[in-house]
Amino acid sequence: MKLVLSCRGLLLGWCLAKTLPGFAQGRQVIPINDGWQFHFAYDTRRDAPKTAVTLPHTWNADEVMSGQPYYRGLAHYEKQLPIPAAYQGKRLFLRFEGANSVAHVFLNQRWVGEHRGGYTAFCLEITDRVQYGQDNLLTVSVSNAATLDVLPLAGDFNVYGGLHRPAALLVTEPDCITPLDYAAPGVFVEQTEVTPQLARLTVRTKLSVTGLGRERTLHTLVRDAGGKLVAEQTTPVAAGATPEVRQIFTLTKPHLWNGTADPYRYQVTAELRQAGIVADAVTQPLGLRFYRVDPDKGFFLNGKYLDLRGACHHQDVLGKGSALAPADQERDIELVRELGATALRLTHYPHPEYFYELCDKAGLVLWTEIPLVGPGGYTSAGYVQNPDLEAHGRQALTELIRQNYNHPAICFWGLFNELKLDYDSPVPYLQTLQALAKQEDPTRPTVAASHQDDAALNGVTDLIAWNKYYGWYGGTPAELGQWADVQHRQLPTKGIAVSEYGAGASIRQHTGTLRAPVPGGRFHPEGWQAAYHEGNWQQMSARPFLWGKFIWVLADFGSAIRREGDTLGINDKGVVTYDRQVKKDAFYFYKANWNPAPMLYLADRRHTRRTQPLTSVKAYTNLSEVELFLNGKSLGRQKPSPMRIVRWDQVTLQPGVNQVRLRSRIKGKTLEDSIVWSLE
Repeated sequence: MKLVLSCRGLLLGWCLAKTLPGFAQGRQVIPINDGWQFHFAYDTRRDAPKTAVTLPHTWNADEVMSGQPYYRGLAHYEKQLPIPAAYQGKRLFLRFEGANSVAHVFLNQRWVGEHRGGYTAFCLEITDRVQYGQDNLLTVSVSNAATLDVLPLAGDFNVYGGLHRPAALLVTEPDCITPLDYAAPGVFVEQTEVTPQLARLTVRTKLSVTGLGRERTLHTLVRDAGGKLVAEQTTPVAAGATPEVRQIFTLTKPHLWNGTADPYRYQVTAELRQAGIVADAVTQPLGLRFYRVDPDKGFFLNGKYLDLRGACHHQDVLGKGSALAPADQERDIELVRELGATALRLTHYPHPEYFYELCDKAGLVLWTEIPLVGPGGYTSAGYVQNPDLEAHGRQALTELIRQNYNHPAICFWGLFNELKLDYDSPVPYLQTLQALAKQEDPTRPTVAASHQDDAALNGVTDLIAWNKYYGWYGGTPAELGQWADVQHRQLPTKGIAVSEYGAGASIRQHTGTLRAPVPGGRFHPEGWQAAYHEGNWQQMSARPFLWGKFIWVLADFGSAIRREGDTLGINDKGVVTYDRQVKKDAFYFYKANWNPAPMLYLADRRHTRRTQPLTSVKAYTNLSEVELFLNGKSLGRQKPSPMRIVRWDQVTLQPGVNQVRLRSRIKGKTLEDSIVWSLE
């Protein structure tokens, strides 16, 4: 979501007040990420020490690595907020992009407001509460304590406490485009019809205007990627509490947003003018596209088939938790691009605003969802008995949709993940969420990730997907294909997908004998993860009716309840390590299959110490033929399999050091990869 500008995300991960054509003369967005003092609420001493912190910040980033229960409770943030006397006559708002999970905001020790839910933004007006020409004490009390009326109630991930996303002070004229509509941008661009020949748009702008003042108009402009004006419209604005202005646009021969191939974006700027002078303005992205899911043929973008392949993604980095800098998010996007993915599933909550913008720019198709996560934790609350929890689910869905409405990357709204109630059926409540999603956005389909094959809740959303781990939690990869065929026959008119599949792997654990490890055990060899993905992708790639395939997960992430693999507190199913420094073998398997850039990669490269002279050499490549050398001697050339795998069996290592080298040529250039193994 872009609150003011389309330029967000340079250094602070926030919309800085940088001038664009038509930028609001009356609005300022001032980051307030610096100068905070932090302390835990349990330390009530008058002289309790405070720590200087900068947002985004979480207090759990380091302690979760112990593999022990982490602090889930209350903490306080304080800072002095200077308000110049020149701001008198303006309107002032505080906007927090994320406070996990419940936040109470105080100004000069007076309560201003509350927000429940840690993964969506909230905005509070403080115009009548500030002391102008003075410093104002801003206090935010944040708690990530488990509570039965705030999502998520459960989940195999850490709920990092804190102001873990950026914050800002908004300064506007008395008449403005409202930032108080669920902290949404206030401008909603509905793509009512899009074809290669034309695009019809309905731009809805929500205003907050007084009953006084000069003549007002709403002037809305559409510019292409180069800044050229392609359409504009002016509408008179009547005074009122919160009027909504609707404007209809038609663009001929539009340049379409076409995924990773051509993520072209226009810009829509809504300007609120008084007597011809811009009082406020908001710029939003516009990526024109049309898409559909065919139950038999899969996903189609702009009339052409697109294989939606990618990964699930958690906003979690070693040593930072969920308090991410722009560079962390940019690095993850680069990993996704190198992988050759076309889509991401953002699990299991709304992600940072900057990350959505990066996905728009990269052309990635997104599934994003609310934190209605199972399988445990909901029975004791019971939806029927807990209207507060139900209300929070509706709030979270409304915030997710309104705050991110204009991102072209988002194609699916997710309603739940692995949900199961032992006593109260979730279906009636899920049906209310489905209706709400359609009310808020009739243009996008809903989806859910289920772990039950035959359940009534699978029929609630427009599309359905399943989390399947054949070859990890029992079974074999071949069973995935059999399962998919059965589901396709049973649901011939419903689009189905695989929302999760994956296996754990440590880059420090290896074995010469390939066999399935114990999922809950401490030994997760890297080689098994690679074999798991080879088998699962073979099954899915042969079934285009699976409209989406999402690896679990892009990178390892923190989960304090985990007691498995070589590191406590980690879910190690990522194809990249938690610190993003090492790409596991499975990453390169997908790169060979998904990314057309020429590549070759020797697998098992970290299994450097060998005890058996006979071994196999495996590599991933998208080249037509490769040659293997062992200690300088050629072992012959091979063509890769349809899964882009080459393998030499019965290779004999010599005692001591062995140089393994792979070579190929393409367009007159030589590509090589090499590793060293030692036979002990």
